[in-house]
Amino acid sequence: MTRKELITEENVNKILKDFSEFEKNEKTNEVKISPQDLAVLIDHTLLKPDATISEIKQLCEEAIQNNFASVCVNSSYVETCFDFIKSSTVIVCTVIGFPLGATTSQAKYLEAEEAINNGAEELDMVINIGKLKDKNYDYVFNDIKAIADLSKKHLCTSKVILETCLLSDEEKVIACLLSKEAGVNFVKTSTGFSKGGATFHDVALMKFTVGDKLQVKASGGIRSYDDAISMINAGATRLGASAGVKIITGQKSESSY
Repeated sequence: MTRKELITEENVNKILKDFSEFEKNEKTNEVKISPQDLAVLIDHTLLKPDATISEIKQLCEEAIQNNFASVCVNSSYVETCFDFIKSSTVIVCTVIGFPLGATTSQAKYLEAEEAINNGAEELDMVINIGKLKDKNYDYVFNDIKAIADLSKKHLCTSKVILETCLLSDEEKVIACLLSKEAGVNFVKTSTGFSKGGATFHDVALMKFTVGDKLQVKASGGIRSYDDAISMINAGATRLGASAGVKIITGQKSESSY
């Protein structure tokens, strides 16, 4: 099936119909994961605009101590984080075109290239939401593919942030299909800076759409162990959270960030 055939109204509606049946009939086997096993699925995140260098270093220390998958930071802190954690198993993840996704494809590419040169091994790129809503699917596909190809060239992991709270289910499916065709590694729910975060429904729909070819990262509003487990049961294999330490120690973050 060609890319244009994949995103036809007929095929998208079929996926949504099949997913609706799947939701009705699926009996969720709830997974319980130890805090240690959960930690390696968490991107320990600090993306707020007023983050200071001392907070960034604390983030790195916590990631090393708790064996988180990565630290996820804005691109200006990539080199600092890389120097701090390079002797550990933790890697550096950064965000591209964040948080709106509305920068040009060239700007995203240059930002990603610099981040890789500075030590980033994972790139979380925000999709161009307006172009998706305008049905400019060639633009959206090429925007994603440029980062996917750059990531492959440098053996990095690429993730596409959909900002699901701003999309219809139809748009979520189309964004997932375009991401799969573009060759990224993950689709991701949210930036954490819009009007909503990850939901069980959205993660399940995204996983149903991409199947085994891609993984799903849930992010935004994950503040407790129960929140994290819910996202994993929905199909997520990576979690973005600023409350990683509290999550794995059974506490609940009251922060709005």
